[in-house]
Amino acid sequence: MNIRANILLRVYLSFGLIVLLAVAVLVRLCDVQFVEGHKWRAMADSLSTKYINVEAARGNIYSSDGSLLATSIPEYELRMDLYAGGIDDNKVFYGKVDSLAMKLSEFFKDKSPKEYSRYLRSARQDSVRYLLIKRKVGYQELKTIRTFPLYNIGKYSGGLIAVQQNKRIKPFKFLASRTIGYKNENVANGVGLEGAFGNYINGESGKRLVQRIAGGVWMPVNDEAEVAPKEGADIISTIDINMQDLAQTALERQLKLSDADHGTVILMEVNTGEVRAVANYTRVSEGVYEEKFNYAIGGSQDPGSTFKLASYMALLEDKKVDTNTLVDTGDGFYRVPGHTIKDSHGGIGVVTVMKAFEQSANTAVAKLVNTHYKDNPSQFTDHLYDIHMNERLGLQIPGETKPVIKNPSNRSWNKNLTLPQMAYGYEMQITPLQILSFYNAVANNGKYISPLFVKEIRRLGNPIEQYRARVISEQICSDKTVKKLQAMLEAVVLRGSGKLMSSPFYRVAGKTGTAQVADGNKGYRAKRSYQASFCGYFPADKPKYSIIVSINGPKNGYYGATVAGPVFKEIADRIYASDIDMYNNVQDHLVGNTKNPEAKSGQSKAVKKVYSAFGIKSLYAAKSDYFNSIDTNNGVVYEEYNSVKGVMPNVNGMGLKDALYLLGNAGLKTRIIGSGKVFSQSIPSGSKIGKGLGVDLELR
Repeated sequence: MNIRANILLRVYLSFGLIVLLAVAVLVRLCDVQFVEGHKWRAMADSLSTKYINVEAARGNIYSSDGSLLATSIPEYELRMDLYAGGIDDNKVFYGKVDSLAMKLSEFFKDKSPKEYSRYLRSARQDSVRYLLIKRKVGYQELKTIRTFPLYNIGKYSGGLIAVQQNKRIKPFKFLASRTIGYKNENVANGVGLEGAFGNYINGESGKRLVQRIAGGVWMPVNDEAEVAPKEGADIISTIDINMQDLAQTALERQLKLSDADHGTVILMEVNTGEVRAVANYTRVSEGVYEEKFNYAIGGSQDPGSTFKLASYMALLEDKKVDTNTLVDTGDGFYRVPGHTIKDSHGGIGVVTVMKAFEQSANTAVAKLVNTHYKDNPSQFTDHLYDIHMNERLGLQIPGETKPVIKNPSNRSWNKNLTLPQMAYGYEMQITPLQILSFYNAVANNGKYISPLFVKEIRRLGNPIEQYRARVISEQICSDKTVKKLQAMLEAVVLRGSGKLMSSPFYRVAGKTGTAQVADGNKGYRAKRSYQASFCGYFPADKPKYSIIVSINGPKNGYYGATVAGPVFKEIADRIYASDIDMYNNVQDHLVGNTKNPEAKSGQSKAVKKVYSAFGIKSLYAAKSDYFNSIDTNNGVVYEEYNSVKGVMPNVNGMGLKDALYLLGNAGLKTRIIGSGKVFSQSIPSGSKIGKGLGVDLELR
């Protein structure tokens, strides 16, 4: 064999070996891909696992009376593993898939049975292991779905995968919505109580093992989390749901009547500082108002005449004036360099300080403050700074605006204008809640406290944190000054600008406020817009609640008494009517010293229960189930009634229900004449009777 042939033989042999090797590799690849592919894919999936966080159920938020304001309920995303252990056999799956499709169609009513069947069959053919069935399914719905064909084979083997998510709901919907607040993925810190107490409410996340399947989808390995999440703690707020409903209803009604831009109402308990209701409404369209912004804590602007109380506090405390000091309001104009201060109702002549406050005279307070503090304005502003009115209240919820109260060191201080303007509530920025807190201090005999929104945090029913109102200032002024301020506030309602808020049943103390609102950079000379307000407390002789009502941009009137006043009065009247503790003048009367209340004869148990509720004790306790009452001036006396078979009972004085019951048991047929209680019976009591005998009853 020559050299050339030898070389060619070696080349062919090498090439043949390479081809054989390639064929072997190809065969092995096909075997791995198609014959053993299911096994290796499963192994790959089992190796691609990780732990993910499972969100904990957030704690509940309760009102002070135990009503549920916010809670988390489970919501499920339903998926299906088309090759789960119990349905891996084609005979099992295809034997029941149409029944499952029919059930899903009947339950969700979003697809026909044929569409569901095609959807499931197609996913089966594509070996889908995590098929979406439905989102946002409730727990009770899930319990029903678990009974469907295939899914009822077993919790894990039937193919149904329920991925739990937590949905936050507010049972009372819009009541106290801004105070409760919210927390979602788009808000970093949350709003209201939901945000402020997130560390307690959020709980601790759990851990769940998931594996990656075809398409890059992560599917839970088990039906439950490997590390269970820890539920959040519960928040007990100070909100009273009935008072909240009352405040929102009254405010919304008045906003519509006055065609206003927005408004707020705050109701606070005087001694504790606990906020019982906060309502905020903004006009979103003609006649439609929604909660968009918390004006109570974030709506900072000139307070107007409600601030006069602080001005008179300084004047009285420094003994510059007394309530009987005379001040000349002139023609209703007080001129200072560069500006003229006027009274909307004109001058009221020479009057006492008490009268000037009653009539809300701007000229009087501006003249008094400017006269007595012009040479030393710091003496006036120091009163406000000493009691920390220039500082935030330090609320439990975020969003409070810092008040702006000037002093002579501020660059914007005008030596001619700022002091007299401040005297009646201008050139400053204060929120409604900050003004209310000051009035609450006067009602609280000088003790200035920070409003409270949450009073307790509980976990599993046990308190873990309790809160009390922070004391800002133990005494805003002397006791004498406080008493004078209280008398001035009560006089406003008795004789002054707040007479519309007076009540014949209880005493009210408060102050009206009407302020022109600046329009951004345009100032006060632009189209005029006003804020109408009323701030006060009740009952004036024993204060329990303080309220502020502030309504901005009213079109139908703008005075505080006529715009904000009706809201205050409606809330105060309703609360007083429902709170028996406020009836200070109601005296107890013993029945033995007065005429007994009228009552029908009849079932003794029912009547005793009613009398017991009123604290009335009977002089004779009847043992029988029925009785006849005897009129007496010495108490409520029961005449015992015992039925005797075959003898006509005495039903005089009874209601129709009790009379028919006794006569029916005696076998009598009854005919009724008139209405009311039994006045006479045709068969006298004690007469012998037989079954089927007729008897006429006259009712009056």
